[in-house]
Amino acid sequence: MDQTALHVTAAVRKLGNGELCLYLCTGKGTRIMVSWRGIYFILTLFWGSFFGSIFMLGPFLPLMFINPSWYRWINNRLVATWLTLPVALLETMFGVKVIITGDAFVPGERSVIIMNHRTRMDWMFLWNCLMRYSYLRLEKICLKATLKRVPGFENSTARSNEFAEKNGLQKYEYVLHPRTTGFTFVVDRLREDLKWPLAEDKMRKTWLTVSKPGKNLDAVHDITVAYPHNIPQTERHLLLGDFPKEIHFHVHRYPVDTLPTSKEDLQLWCRKRWEEKEERLRSFYQGQKNFYFTGQTVIPPCKSELRVLVVKLLSILYWTLFGPAVCLLIYLYSLVRWYFIIIIVIFVLQERIFGGLEIIELACYRFLHKQPHLNAEKKE
Repeated sequence: MDQTALHVTAAVRKLGNGELCLYLCTGKGTRIMVSWRGIYFILTLFWGSFFGSIFMLGPFLPLMFINPSWYRWINNRLVATWLTLPVALLETMFGVKVIITGDAFVPGERSVIIMNHRTRMDWMFLWNCLMRYSYLRLEKICLKATLKRVPGFENSTARSNEFAEKNGLQKYEYVLHPRTTGFTFVVDRLREDLKWPLAEDKMRKTWLTVSKPGKNLDAVHDITVAYPHNIPQTERHLLLGDFPKEIHFHVHRYPVDTLPTSKEDLQLWCRKRWEEKEERLRSFYQGQKNFYFTGQTVIPPCKSELRVLVVKLLSILYWTLFGPAVCLLIYLYSLVRWYFIIIIVIFVLQERIFGGLEIIELACYRFLHKQPHLNAEKKE
């Protein structure tokens, strides 16, 4: 093996904008440039989520087996404290500007959010939008396991065009063709009729039920995201300090009673939204690079900008102190060290055995909330 390939030198240089960048040079002349901003951003998020999972979520794990609803209530709020951190870093320290136009969010409303994906990081940038409408603690992301390793927009565009050719659909330039199966499944399950036990038929050993309209979906929010300047594609771009200068979100709200009822019509409805996104994004990038051409003004946030600023500053302060404080406790107290090790082992084992805490939580909820009529139907 060529030993020079293992020799790495480092140099720090100052760019014209005053930013310090670290150059890693291998023996064969390969240079890797990373930004101090990118390193700080990635490490801060990682250590915050790592220590937060162990010392903030860990103590409440037993509650999952006693009262899953209370566990979920606490878990949502603890996770939301961390979700404010990337928002705070992006806007306060790295100067990212967020502009939201279109329809307003209704506080407390239960909705499905559909959004185009231009980069692997859209899901995280969306938090900048949701925080202003008190949606962070309620947001849940549905993602296919295979999509966790999507290689990039360019490669995905090629696959989207292949899908379009195969199904006789229009090729898109600014969006990818939506896979409508998951969307229709989620919407149908959330709005489907709920069956409640009415009376027991002892002769047939079944339960008579009455159907009530589903109460778990109020609207669908169609969000179009666009980047008028630079477009960071992956986590690697963030490590290089390539943060978006501006992020534009255009929101269109569809009340649940305006959605088609059949599965086929709902799939067509979803494809129609993506056709509109394609035209909207074409006008965005070929025009003034904003969504003001839609004729809708900027959405007034539920939280004032002063309140948002206070939340961001408190988030940076809390998570800046949280990591060192936890490390100090681990260093000083053996009991904390044992707790630290045990919780890590529990997290690793549950992931390998059950596939995630959400699987265990759902099983606990179903076990503690068994419906007699469902048990009877299962026996049949």
